[in-house]
Order: sequence, then C-alpha cells, then structure tokens
Amino acid sequence: MRKLALTAHVTSSVGWLGAVAVFLALAVTGLTSQNVQTARSAYVAMDVTGWFVIVPLSIASLLTGVVSSLGTTWGLVRYYWVVVKLVITVLATVALLVHMQPVSYIAGIAAGTTWSTDALHGLRTQLVIQSGAAVLALLVATVLSVYKPQGRTRYGRRRQYEQRTGAQAAGAATSGRPRGNATFR
Repeated sequence: MRKLALTAHVTSSVGWLGAVAVFLALAVTGLTSQNVQTARSAYVAMDVTGWFVIVPLSIASLLTGVVSSLGTTWGLVRYYWVVVKLVITVLATVALLVHMQPVSYIAGIAAGTTWSTDALHGLRTQLVIQSGAAVLALLVATVLSVYKPQGRTRYGRRRQYEQRTGAQAAGAATSGRPRGNATFR
C-alpha cells in the first residue's frame, strides 16, 4: 500500500507541475499573441485545463501526499521539509482555487464576440505572474522531495527520543530477565 500511495503521489505531483507549465505557456501566448483567435483560444483552453486537469491533480497531490507521509518514517510533521512541502501544497491548492475564478471570467469574455488583444491586459498579465509563481512553488516542493534536507521538528525530536528511550528500556528489561520459570530450578 505504501508503494501504491507513493506512486499515486509522484504521478499526481509531476502531472500537476507539467499541467501548470502548460497553463503558463497558454497564459504567455494569450498575453503576447497579436492574433485574436489564438489569444481567445488560449484563454478558453486555460479554463478547461485548469478545472479538469490542474485542480484535480492538485487535490490528488495533497491527499496522496498526506496518505503517503503517514505510511513512512518521514511522517507528516516529523521533518521540516515535509511540513514545508505540505504548506506549499496547501497554499498552492487554495491559491489555485481562488485563481480559477478570474481564469473563468477571462475565458467567458474570450469566448464572446467582442474580444480584442487589448482586453483585460492587467488581469491577463496577472495570470502570467501567478502561473510563473506556481511553477516556482511546485519546483521548490519537488526539490524538497528529492533532497530531503535533514532537520526534525520539535515533535520529530521528541518522537525520536521516546523511541530511543523506549527501545533502551525494553532492551534492559529483557537482558536481566531469567529464562523460563525461575521458581522451579
């Protein structure tokens, strides 16, 4: 089960990063294209990609990451890198859900008949900046997963101490215990 959860997590996380990279490419195309049809198509594609690919992958990455971490020695809150990765994933998912509202708004206008390449320039620029920031955040999460920098949280240090002292106590208790029933020697 642990390998299955890890596979699902890696797959959804890599898919999320790739889909956001495509989203960024579409946002840049929509912003810079002088061809009205190309720009309009980019924003409609961003809306579909966002709702039907990126949002499900982000939620899947979050859920599979939590499940996967609970089944490993890394735990969910034992190491700083896991906590930071969890915070990045939660914030990126929430930001994505908020970010999708303007995407749908622009896509609705782009699908209409009164679109020009100058329409909503500030909002379209914001989509490029936010998409670039999302790619960067997901790359940071990926780097954390690969390098796994050491550093336990306070909870992680306490759990490590408890495991060590518990193992030492168990070892001391079993080494001094006589074998068999001592009263019938």
